[in-house]
Amino acid sequence: MINFFKKWTLYNRAPQELQKYIVLFWKIALYGFASLLLLFLSASIGVFGKMPSFEKLENTDSNLATQIIGSDDQIIGTFALENRIPVHYTELPESLVNALVATEDERFYQHSGIDFQGTARAISRLGKDGGASTITQQLAKNLFTKRASSNLLMRVIQKLKEIIIAVRLERRYSKQEIIAMYFNTQDFVYNAVGIRSAARIYFAKEPSELSPEESAVLVGMLKSPWKYNPVREKSKEASKNRRNVVLAQMAKNGVLTKAEKDSLSKLDLVTNFKPESHKDGVAPYFREYLRKYLVDWAKKHPKSDGSEYNIYTDGLKVYVSIDSKMQKYAEEAVAKHMANLQAAFFKEQKNNKTAPFRSLTKAEIENSIKKAMKSSARWMNMKAQGKSDKEIIKSFDVKTEMNVFSWKGDIDTIMTPRDSILYYKHYLRAGFVAIEPQTGFVKAWVGGIDYRHFMYDAVATQKRQVGSTFKPFVYITAINQMMLSPCDVYPNSRYTIPAGKYGLPESWTPENSDNRYGGSYSLKKALANSVNVISARLIDEVTPTTVAELANRAGVKTEIPKVPSIALGSVELSLYELVSAMSSFANKGQHIEPQVIFRIEDKNGTVLDEVVPKTNEVVSEESAYVLMEMMKGVTEEGTGRRLRGEYQGSSLVTGAPYNFTNPIAGKTGTSQNQSDGWFIGIVPNLIAGVWVGGEDRATHFYGIDKGQGATMALPIWGLFMKKCYADKTLHVSRGDFEKPSEMTINIDCAKQPGAYLGGSSNTGDPSLNAPDPDF
Repeated sequence: MINFFKKWTLYNRAPQELQKYIVLFWKIALYGFASLLLLFLSASIGVFGKMPSFEKLENTDSNLATQIIGSDDQIIGTFALENRIPVHYTELPESLVNALVATEDERFYQHSGIDFQGTARAISRLGKDGGASTITQQLAKNLFTKRASSNLLMRVIQKLKEIIIAVRLERRYSKQEIIAMYFNTQDFVYNAVGIRSAARIYFAKEPSELSPEESAVLVGMLKSPWKYNPVREKSKEASKNRRNVVLAQMAKNGVLTKAEKDSLSKLDLVTNFKPESHKDGVAPYFREYLRKYLVDWAKKHPKSDGSEYNIYTDGLKVYVSIDSKMQKYAEEAVAKHMANLQAAFFKEQKNNKTAPFRSLTKAEIENSIKKAMKSSARWMNMKAQGKSDKEIIKSFDVKTEMNVFSWKGDIDTIMTPRDSILYYKHYLRAGFVAIEPQTGFVKAWVGGIDYRHFMYDAVATQKRQVGSTFKPFVYITAINQMMLSPCDVYPNSRYTIPAGKYGLPESWTPENSDNRYGGSYSLKKALANSVNVISARLIDEVTPTTVAELANRAGVKTEIPKVPSIALGSVELSLYELVSAMSSFANKGQHIEPQVIFRIEDKNGTVLDEVVPKTNEVVSEESAYVLMEMMKGVTEEGTGRRLRGEYQGSSLVTGAPYNFTNPIAGKTGTSQNQSDGWFIGIVPNLIAGVWVGGEDRATHFYGIDKGQGATMALPIWGLFMKKCYADKTLHVSRGDFEKPSEMTINIDCAKQPGAYLGGSSNTGDPSLNAPDPDF
């Protein structure tokens, strides 16, 4: 081979003293080329580690986030190891593609994976002007190398592999597909993996909606997502400068005019940062409920090869019933009212020596704190480390830095963990859920006031005493069993159920909340004003067992004690099952089990499961309609009257006057000592329920005026519905409940003689003067 080059080169004509250098040069060149060729061949056959297979190159979508897609096709959230949702090339704006090519790989459309011109430049400049990795090589690194080795030899081998993979990728995919894959695999930090997550997190947009300057910001981040991050205070100026470099590159490559570049470069750096994590974003309490559901679902629905679906990496698409707009309105309503209510609660606690508790001894308070300690993450972590109870308890009295919740924004402070427990126990909690009665679709779910600090779900997990919101189950049982009319009159007098009946150890004589008696009430008025003595009469007539069985048929999963006191709401239920059960009456007596999922698809769109709701008849259509007529009285003249336009009362009724004029069936509820405030509001195509209370039952307002359900819970419903009615795209009903074609029960009290509505306790404005506790 050397003789060949001697013959065809200047070797023979060169001076003798140079001939040996020419031979040396060619030896180095030939051996170097042979060595490089050998290295490439060795790398390609896996000598330096396994290369990706043909199947792997054909299936580059790995670690894909599971998407949670709402009923309005909006992405509500994801479950992911990497928060990555792939996009197709057609979803990328032209400005984004142009910015990428102009900045990262100007000759992208001319090469086949390796830019030899750029490589020669990088070698000649010893990398001072940057490397020569093409977009395809960077993609190869993202897909198969991940992290660059700090070892020089290993990094050289990695580079060889990336070049080989880049060439293979160019053979398998079009330029457009490579660009899309490249954007889908980039990590933009802040849990933004891929361009869709980045666009959503940094600008609250889909990629197709990005403006040229926003595209330039994201492309600028590719060089170093932390150094050029647009939301970090330390890097905002660097991000703006980097954006302008990208814009200059776009102008240089002819995809922007100089005038456009100059104009865009002068713009301020504007973002709309919306971080996405399991604890942040829309509907976090619902997403946690859904996560547990899907983990269980995956165990029962294996893949064709018998393995389980991984909800964090398999790119499932879960279509859910939540409406993103309703969810937003619900979260806003909870936040607005609870911030207002909390301010009043804090003010009241200033005069409470045992704040935030009422009527507890020091020993009882200490027990409450210790219980909270033992359920804390600190206790569990230290226990896992082998620490003794004494050591753990001692640690709760050591001051430490922490971030705590407030309605004005999180606060960085220093306090003992013990003090933080007391601090959080001052905060009132809330739960909200809305269901479409005709389908069972859950449209909004707010399990608390802030998921990052209060993770316990007040919708499906928590069970609390429901108060007077249980009374409609007593009334519907009486209507369905005895064909009672809203116009039927009952005396407003004390009623006693004797000892021994229903297993009572002693006689039971409930009292009205205002302790007033005399006269009579129609059943509609009695329910509207939550008259306890009439509820007691009714449950004795139909029996507690019959009421409990009807409630269970309606969707209450909890075992209800068969005792008369359930007529006043002594039973503990979750908000979810209470609203679910009551939705039966808004749906003509038919219960449809609440549904949160429509269907589940794999990453390719193949349907894996479709949920079919379970239905059953609870009561007749006529009975259900009669109850709705009676419950309308609650908002017309009873404890829910403050929903109407004329209410101008307490400032704690946040957002009033609501000015609702349409038919609304409702029921307020307040448990003993004002520990729990409830409101259930129903229009023909939507039922929503609200609970408000403290973590401990001893945490509550001192008096009934602030502590009743009409003050604590009802305003959240009012705020939510105002927003829903203002949004015409939601089509929330303003009409009346559909009347059955045939009626045997009279609902027109004006035509029923003797429907006297007397009684001293029903004078004035019931929503102001007749609060709604149960006992």
